[in-house]
Amino acid sequence: MKERGWTVVVPAYDEEATIAGVVEEYRAHPDVERVLVVNNRSTDRTRDVARAAGAEVIDEPRPGYGCAIRAGLDHALETGAVLLAVTEGDGTFRADDLPKFRAFLEQHDIVFGTRTHRVLLGADANLGWALRWGNRALATLLAALWWFPHEPALSDVGCTYRALWPEAWRAVRTELRADGPDFAPEMMCLAFDRRLRVVQIPVQYGARRGGSSKHSEHLGESALTALGMLVTICRKRLLG
Repeated sequence: MKERGWTVVVPAYDEEATIAGVVEEYRAHPDVERVLVVNNRSTDRTRDVARAAGAEVIDEPRPGYGCAIRAGLDHALETGAVLLAVTEGDGTFRADDLPKFRAFLEQHDIVFGTRTHRVLLGADANLGWALRWGNRALATLLAALWWFPHEPALSDVGCTYRALWPEAWRAVRTELRADGPDFAPEMMCLAFDRRLRVVQIPVQYGARRGGSSKHSEHLGESALTALGMLVTICRKRLLG
C-alpha cells in the first residue's frame, strides 16, 4: 500500500461501458492507493465490472450524484483515507492531473477543477458552448455572492474533478443537502462559507469513452441542471 496515496472516489450509475477503463487508469497511477467506486443504483453490470477491474465497490441506494459522493467520501474517511480525489466514471477526466492537484493542496484545503479555461482560445469540442458559457456565468455569480479580498476567480461550477483533505470534507459535510448535480456548486458555496483555502485549476477534459451523460446530453437537460445549480447557489447565500 502506498503511503499517503490518493483515495479516488468514483460515482457510477450505469457506467458498464467505461468504468473498467477509469478504474484501471487510476489504479495504474503510482500515487493512487485505492479506487473507490460508488455504485448508485446501476441497472447494468457497473458493480461487477468495477470490482473485476480492481476497484473497491460500495453501494449507495439513494439516487443522485450528491448522495453517491457523500457516501463515497464518508466511507473513505471511515476507512482511513488521507488524500481525497473525486472524479467521474465516464472517462472524461485524466489520472495524470493528480500531481497538479497534489501540488496545489500543499497550500489549500480544496482544489476544484475547471474545464472552461480555454474559453478565450476557441470552443472545446468536448464541452459545448451552452455548457461552457452557462458554467462560466454561474461561476461568476457564485464568486460575486461570496466576494472577499483575495478569493480565487472561478470559471466553472459544474466540473466534478476535485481534490481535498479529510479536514475540508468534515468542515462542509454536515451542511451539504443537494442530491443531484447541484452538489458540485453547493460544495463550493460551503467552502467559501467556511473560509476554507480554495483554488480552481485547469484540468484535461476529454470525450466520454462510452454511454451518455445523465444531465447534459440534450439542451433541455442542461438547462434544467443549470437552473437547479442557480437555485442552490442563491439558496445557500440567502438562506444558509
